[in-house]
Amino acid sequence: MLIIPAIDLKDGKCVRLYQGDYNQVTVFNDDPVEVAIQWREQGAQYLHLVDLDGAKAGKPVNLLVVKRIIEASGLPVELGGGIRDEAIVEEALSAGVDRVVLGTVALRDTGLAERLCRRWGERIVIGIDARNGLVAVEGWTETSNVTATLLATEMAKRGATRFIYTDISRDGTLTEPNYEALRDFMESAQKPVIASGGVAKAEHVAKLRETGAEGVIIGKALYTGDLKLSEVL
Repeated sequence: MLIIPAIDLKDGKCVRLYQGDYNQVTVFNDDPVEVAIQWREQGAQYLHLVDLDGAKAGKPVNLLVVKRIIEASGLPVELGGGIRDEAIVEEALSAGVDRVVLGTVALRDTGLAERLCRRWGERIVIGIDARNGLVAVEGWTETSNVTATLLATEMAKRGATRFIYTDISRDGTLTEPNYEALRDFMESAQKPVIASGGVAKAEHVAKLRETGAEGVIIGKALYTGDLKLSEVL
């Protein structure tokens, strides 16, 4: 299973939010490039980057920082946050991003998401973030009335090759992942799924592996020291 450290970008800094709340933000490092190099040195093979400013603005804001991370770390990265049209996808991929994560657009403009999946294949990941089973969008500031499982089924039919599933209620809480919701999601998606949200201990990673998840994104636990990257690797 792929272990993927998360680097969340806000105002050019490496931060973590609590349950996606922009008012509950902790700055862990002023230099995200330094953080990326640290994860590489500890054995990371892939990084998950989120442009939190971009998610709210509806377009990437921290792309220059992303480019610096890619160049300095030499690691492949996936990027999410505010990627909502074809030109921005092209810009991100041209900047050296390995995979682009589509979130809001998968719900708001399913036709565009399908076109991007058909065109770019494995380089597009559909990120579905759920609050109480319902899809949340616009940087998690709005909750829709569409279930995460329904959207997963629909996007799989429309060419999605991989998903990231995040349970918002667990994100940044250091409790534990929502295994049951993840299993339901995986059953609906029938494609590789990367789990995100709530990981705090090595046994959480072991249990996620048992579900058949392709990978796990770990954020806060690595920054607080609750979990050591080398331990789970």
